[in-house]
Amino acid sequence: MSQQAVNSEVLKVLAERHSVKEYQAGHKMPKEHLEQLLLSATQAPSSWNLQHWKFIVIEDQAYKEKLHPIAYGQKQIVDSSVVIAVLGDLEANKNVESVFGPLVAAGHMPKELKDTLAGQIEGAYQHPQVPRDEAIRNASLAAMQLMIAAKALGYDTCPMGGYDAARFAKEFNVPERYVPVMLISVGLAATPARGSSRLTLDQVTVSNTF
Repeated sequence: MSQQAVNSEVLKVLAERHSVKEYQAGHKMPKEHLEQLLLSATQAPSSWNLQHWKFIVIEDQAYKEKLHPIAYGQKQIVDSSVVIAVLGDLEANKNVESVFGPLVAAGHMPKELKDTLAGQIEGAYQHPQVPRDEAIRNASLAAMQLMIAAKALGYDTCPMGGYDAARFAKEFNVPERYVPVMLISVGLAATPARGSSRLTLDQVTVSNTF
């Protein structure tokens, strides 16, 4: 496939992704597809490459039924093939050694650079707003990448912010280190997605400065 064809296919996937709320109930996603979605999500960019995300994969029907009332009875919770709960890591600064240690050991990063980055990260994380901002920002990048990967594999998705996050954290035993960012239903659409209108580029862009 030529580079032009690849580019065209990527743009097509982006254009055709729409939120879907009606799924073919009972469909079980193959393990290799689920793993590909999650792998694609983990390839998202992140601040300092700290990878501020954690995913709870909810595919057991009993757990989807448990989640159903927490998500205010949204039908896609129980009918989709899987629900991915995307969490943001409030303590991603603790990932420094895991992320940079292997690079130093392999000779790809000087230890001095690692120590400098570690200092920058710890300094940033002293600011009260930074851990939450970075957790939500970077986990959201992973969430979008997961949804695009799903569309590329023939699945549809719906990102959901309409759920009781505190109750979810309690009933799904989410450690305090993580903040719930969103739920994403994934499955085969039962009815085609409806297109939605978008603001024009003139309405959403500013050239150089306000």
